[in-house]
Amino acid sequence: MLAAALVSSCTARQPEPVAPVPPPVDSTPAVVVPTLPDTIAAALVEAPILPLPAEAAARHAGRTVRHAVTVCAGGDVMLGSDLDTTWAVRRGVNPLPDPDSLLAPLRPLVSDADVLLLNVEGAIGEGSVPSKCRRGSTTCYAFRQPVRVAAALRRLSPGGEVVGNVANNHAMDAGGGGFAETQRQLGLAGVRVTGADTTATVVITARGDTVGFLGFSTAQAGPDPRRLEQVRRLVARAAATTGRVVVTTHMGAEGAAAQRTPDADEAYLGENRGNAVAFAHAAVEAGASAVIGHGPHVMRAVEWYRGVPILYSLGNLLTYGPFNLSEPMNRGAIACVTLPPRGTATRVVLRSTRQVPPGIVSPDPEGRAAALADSLATLDFPATGPASSGNGVLVAPLPAPGVVPPRSR
Repeated sequence: MLAAALVSSCTARQPEPVAPVPPPVDSTPAVVVPTLPDTIAAALVEAPILPLPAEAAARHAGRTVRHAVTVCAGGDVMLGSDLDTTWAVRRGVNPLPDPDSLLAPLRPLVSDADVLLLNVEGAIGEGSVPSKCRRGSTTCYAFRQPVRVAAALRRLSPGGEVVGNVANNHAMDAGGGGFAETQRQLGLAGVRVTGADTTATVVITARGDTVGFLGFSTAQAGPDPRRLEQVRRLVARAAATTGRVVVTTHMGAEGAAAQRTPDADEAYLGENRGNAVAFAHAAVEAGASAVIGHGPHVMRAVEWYRGVPILYSLGNLLTYGPFNLSEPMNRGAIACVTLPPRGTATRVVLRSTRQVPPGIVSPDPEGRAAALADSLATLDFPATGPASSGNGVLVAPLPAPGVVPPRSR
């Protein structure tokens, strides 16, 4: 009853989520941006899953898993868009504020991260691009962040590595060329990119330990989480290469009505957004050390499956722009998971955040997002949800009789 009441308190009084304010419609014919030849999605589906190139395999053959590694992750990050600034004019706010200032409140929450993983929700670049959206559309939105955002993301964790996931439904908002430019700008800033292809991104920590990152998305960018056999092959290959692999995915329905995590396919705007539970379980069975989700724009449950933590959605972390930030879309969290050299993570620390329009983030001393994740777990995963110890610390449950024990690596 307490769990249901807590979730209800964030949804019952709130209106259904509304889409970001669309740009004004004019008479200029819209141009539909072509994707890469034959589309990235088709290329990822049809391309054979080959071993790593010989040079890369040799470089990482001596994988290192001597130390525990703390991976912190957040959900959607979008620090303003230069493709349409009319919303800011209407609201009387700066459409493109300094990204370092926007990110500053998050720095204390990630100070202990060996690796920080963020979902980069939107392209990064500059210059003119053809329109992504057809004229008159009320459900199509294009976001591109200024070039300086890439370096600001890197500076968010100066003591650790930073990984930017580009497997999401806004990474190609500036077209195929913009997708490539986003990766280039992130690379120039020192941000490692995952989700651009089927090969895991290998990160080497300051102490020399290796961790792999592998991004999935039901959109055109990134391998498809609905293809479970492919998911198993890709994750197994990554685990064999790096020893520890963090899997991240952008999938599921969206909005206030999407807080629950069904073990079934979800749809949004007529699109099949996949079965997040089936995906996460397949990834764990193939060797994932942790699974981190985003895409629904709300917090979702935390589950331990076969001893491995799954965070089904971390909500909106920092989304500056014309977004709906009413309850519960204003709730997000930094999740920190410490991966031991052997065995699996026994707890997740959720550091709750809260946004106010047009996307000003701050730590939430009430810990509302962590409480939501815990309460939703009680509803959706009563046997495998965490045993909460308070203060945002979610502890792995004791394995029930007959449950497959945690794997040792």
